[in-house]
Amino acid sequence: MRDYDLSTARWRKSTHSNGEGGNCLEVRDDLPGVVPVRDSKNPAGPVLVVTAPAWRAFVEGVSAGG
Repeated sequence: MRDYDLSTARWRKSTHSNGEGGNCLEVRDDLPGVVPVRDSKNPAGPVLVVTAPAWRAFVEGVSAGG
């Protein structure tokens, strides 16, 4: 997978994140074909970049309670 410059990324908090400052994911969904994901409590930490279909399957699984 290629490297992406995410230094000026506009991240958004996942709607599945805990609103009490606990389990918070941020995603960037404006790159074609991939979705970068990071821990909002550690914005300088590692970023996981997954394919858009893999992210979609993950979100559908979470939504279904899986």
